[in-house]
Amino acid sequence: MAIAQQVDSFNPFTAQLAVTTNILRHVYDRLVTVDPDRNEPAPSLAESWDSSEDGLTWTFNLRDDVHFTDGEPLTADDVVWTFTTIMENDAAAIASGNYVSGFEDVTAQDDHTVVIELDEPQATMTALNVPIVPRHVWEPILEEEGEAFSDYAGDDFPTVGSGPFVLTEHSRGEHIRLEANPDHWRGAPGFDELYFRYYSEKDAAVEALRGGEVSFVYELTDAQVTSLEAAEDIAVNIADGKRFQAFTINPGALTQDGEEFGDGHPALQDLTLRQAIVMAIDNEEIVQQGSNGQAVAAGGYVPPRYGDFHWSPQGEEAILDFDPEAANTMLDEAGYELGDDGVRVSPDGDRLELRMHVHSDRPDNVQAGLVIAERLADIGVEIDNRTVDPGILSDALYDAEYDLIFTGWTVNPDPDYVFSIHTCGALPTEPGTMQGDAYFCDEEYDELYEAQLAEYDRQARAEIIHRLQEVLYREAVVNVLTYPNIMEAYRTDHIESIRLEPTEGGNIWGQDGYWAWWSAQPADASAASSGDGPSTGAVIGAGAVVLVALAGGAFLFFRNRSTVEDRE
Repeated sequence: MAIAQQVDSFNPFTAQLAVTTNILRHVYDRLVTVDPDRNEPAPSLAESWDSSEDGLTWTFNLRDDVHFTDGEPLTADDVVWTFTTIMENDAAAIASGNYVSGFEDVTAQDDHTVVIELDEPQATMTALNVPIVPRHVWEPILEEEGEAFSDYAGDDFPTVGSGPFVLTEHSRGEHIRLEANPDHWRGAPGFDELYFRYYSEKDAAVEALRGGEVSFVYELTDAQVTSLEAAEDIAVNIADGKRFQAFTINPGALTQDGEEFGDGHPALQDLTLRQAIVMAIDNEEIVQQGSNGQAVAAGGYVPPRYGDFHWSPQGEEAILDFDPEAANTMLDEAGYELGDDGVRVSPDGDRLELRMHVHSDRPDNVQAGLVIAERLADIGVEIDNRTVDPGILSDALYDAEYDLIFTGWTVNPDPDYVFSIHTCGALPTEPGTMQGDAYFCDEEYDELYEAQLAEYDRQARAEIIHRLQEVLYREAVVNVLTYPNIMEAYRTDHIESIRLEPTEGGNIWGQDGYWAWWSAQPADASAASSGDGPSTGAVIGAGAVVLVALAGGAFLFFRNRSTVEDRE
């Protein structure tokens, strides 16, 4: 699947997009990871942990054999400094602030013991997806950058981390290079390098895979998968989706101080209109027309892959099921009169012509946009279908200059983060600084969010998370369309073996750990394509390089106004 964004930053404190966090997951270890067999929390930097009876004191026991790539040992002081910096500095809290929102104090009991005191129970304590950085590297940067820290690009190469790879090179619009950390505490990766190359066209990356110029391509379309399934020396992998495709409706953009901004259509502040828009769209049609069946029609915010946290409206809950006749009746009764041209006018006299921003680089979005425009015409809503470059789309979102806009998120096994972005506290402090993808603020939602975060019992927490999704569904601001399948392919004459997550039926790219590229083993050197080095796009020799093609643009991209698709 095409990715068209360019890199804005390598700062782990501000990286928010899924492709960004994927790269940085290989560069910086976390306290806890995810076991690929059981899909449960597993040791990483912390080899064990325990909590007090009241759940307010957590003790993490660190490994004693971890070093950063500059040779300095990783100690409890680095962990304490990382968390404390996020707690005390808003600029450092962009990516991970929700994880420390309930932290009262973080201390080092000794070099390998970290104690975290909580204000109240916090269910995400075994899912702290926070990169642990070296204090001796980042503290001087923070002091030098001051208030501009959130704009710091983190492009001082090679990076210093504790992960299995080191970020060593970036040439904008050309490539990104990771080199193996041979001294990683879990063991050296099988490949010496991962080399990421930019492609301006989606199909060009697939052809590069066919020709042996690259080793791996992800986010494929159904047509690309079909074309590759019979290809020699290529394996296709299809897994249940981790992300959702959605569109958000601008309900009227506000800052946290209540300042209005943007130019969203005023009628969209009306819940009745928003609900009618959702009822006019058939998500099953989006699956067939937009994804050619390679997706699941969505209802809730969490994909079915995550079992007990998944919710879909059933029975009396399904108030917004596809029903254009009921949608028309709702609008009639609410005073939206149908004009002679077939377009409704709001009770305040505003014609219902709505702008819809769609990612031009995502075929499933483009096709879904065409279907939505056709269906909304059935209820008297005219769509100005703006199929645009992701950068233009993101500018529209952050400036609140849109009516309907396509978006998407990758959901982690613990879904706390994707719910945190819709709390009132996630509204922008000033125009252009939003953390989420919708200007949503609801008192009931905030209360439920706090309740799920404080609930350690998984089943009880799941029930609260279901109610959170019900609020989002009912309020019709964030509207989930589909859960796309994960479709990817790799060359078996380049890569002999690679670990999926989960091990049975899982995916390669976008794992919650770094199992795939840490575990990947090169095929026999004689089977790999020959060439003059990474610049030619070939895989060179056993253990040398994996070239990962990112069709349609940059492999890595970051949060700051660059895109609103596939964040994590």
